[in-house]
Amino acid sequence: MATPALEIKDLHAWYGESHVLHGVDMMVQPGEVVTLLGRNGAGRTTTMRAVLGLTGSRKGSIKVHGTETVGLPTHKIAHLGIGYCPEERGIFASLSAEENLMLPPALKGADKGMSVDEIYAMFPNLAERRNSQGTRLSGGEQQMLAVARILRTGAKLLLLDEISEGLAPVIVQALARMIVTLRSKGYTIVMVEQNFRFAAPLADRFYVMEHGRIVEAFSAKELEAKMPVLNELLGV
Repeated sequence: MATPALEIKDLHAWYGESHVLHGVDMMVQPGEVVTLLGRNGAGRTTTMRAVLGLTGSRKGSIKVHGTETVGLPTHKIAHLGIGYCPEERGIFASLSAEENLMLPPALKGADKGMSVDEIYAMFPNLAERRNSQGTRLSGGEQQMLAVARILRTGAKLLLLDEISEGLAPVIVQALARMIVTLRSKGYTIVMVEQNFRFAAPLADRFYVMEHGRIVEAFSAKELEAKMPVLNELLGV
């Protein structure tokens, strides 16, 4: 068995006094697409943030490519080859699309990131809009740019938070094609996703969270059999 890209054991996390994660266990193998499902407030985004040390205190174990990270600061965790695309995107309004794209430095010791040309081949919209200011990009273009920016760093483990939220169907389809392409290139992807129709055909495996815990874990092959449970837990 290969070393898991991400292995979380008995993870607890707090925001101040609030105990938000209550013993999360999950494992993601290299090259997998794994989706975290759950209602709002279930702990999915907090799990992603905890992986990067962006919550308050944490305890338990989080291994990235076999390296224990619970005691590490965020910048050192990122340098293990993780790219995080948060829900708020973080596009710099005063910079052009291409200037935003050129901002992140390559990760030291990481595989070479995608070139700008490779990114423009994957996202033709961004090539057309390369000189447009961040504020002038549509929501979908901003989302593409937020993902593209982390691909330049050389990160091979991508944490994507609600990337399809509020976007037009044509953009959502483009993001789905992007995930299929990235998987074919050997990227490992963990998605938090409310849009079940978007996530279902893309994921190899699913975890369902409720009240800061994993309550269900199953593979894509088991999805049909699990639909009654998902209807109950998520209302999908």
